[in-house]
Amino acid sequence: MRRCAVFGTGMWGTAMSIVLADAGNDVVMVGRRQEQIAAITADHENAEYFPGVRLPDTVRATTDPAEALAGAEFAYLSIPAQTLRANLTAWKDLIDPDTVLVSLMKGLEVGTAKRMTEVIREVTGFGRERVAVVSGPNLSPEIARRQPAASVVASRDEDVALRLQAATNGPYFRTYTASDVMGVELGGVVKNVIGLAVGIADGMGFGDNTKATLITRGLAETARLGAALGADPYTFSGLAGLGDLVATCASPLSRNRSFGVHLGRGLTLEQAQAEVKQTVEGVKSCEAVLELADRHGVEMPISETVVAIVHDGRAPAEMLKELMTRPLKAERHGH
Repeated sequence: MRRCAVFGTGMWGTAMSIVLADAGNDVVMVGRRQEQIAAITADHENAEYFPGVRLPDTVRATTDPAEALAGAEFAYLSIPAQTLRANLTAWKDLIDPDTVLVSLMKGLEVGTAKRMTEVIREVTGFGRERVAVVSGPNLSPEIARRQPAASVVASRDEDVALRLQAATNGPYFRTYTASDVMGVELGGVVKNVIGLAVGIADGMGFGDNTKATLITRGLAETARLGAALGADPYTFSGLAGLGDLVATCASPLSRNRSFGVHLGRGLTLEQAQAEVKQTVEGVKSCEAVLELADRHGVEMPISETVVAIVHDGRAPAEMLKELMTRPLKAERHGH
């Protein structure tokens, strides 16, 4: 039985812990709040996020990172992207020499515009073979309730990818392997920004034509950025690209989409955050996405619009007008 540590007791960390345990692994969740850990241990349920969903018997919880990491084959990181560097700096000396770190995070680091696997490698000094990423249409409430879903596990090391595939594949969670770590990560990051845009449009009362346009052109933006960075273009037509984008933009379970809806209805950033309550990665990462695009000369007008609304206080109606009156062009591959 594999030993897996899962850092993060929020929705996605909990859902992945269920997936891993149902696939036959011994799972230790790591959280910060003693009262939450005690409740999970006593009741075998993370009632704060998934009331009524019983955790498998092979899931335990602790506040001690060293306890969770001891003997762990895989350590899954499901914490807010902007806290990764500080937390991993504190944990790195506790990690066993053979443990593979797996990012479940879908954000870029503000200030550096680095992907999560880049931050992991920079902080730990690990080689590419010890860092991987899982992404795809991962709406946590559905997965926690064991509804059928699929995702991609990406690693530059094929053996690591196959081991991770075996660790997560189960009766309701199907896992595919990939080697395009960069593309898989970018798909998960940019889809949050496009999800905000779709939510804003929905909050403004626009219909499915508007949303389909944003999804399609948002995918084009993602692919342009990926191409500039050297990602495999086919990645963006798969689960970690189109699949994740559709789930995020279509579902009311998506935090990014829900946050956008509140903005589209006229709420302020602070009011929208109070409504959603949880971490909304797209709100922080949209500026870093735009910074990355600027560095590489990539045009991302939808992402620009989201940044203007979320961080510059521009009115959604005003920014929509600017987006719709941009110079006309042909639709062709890569544009």
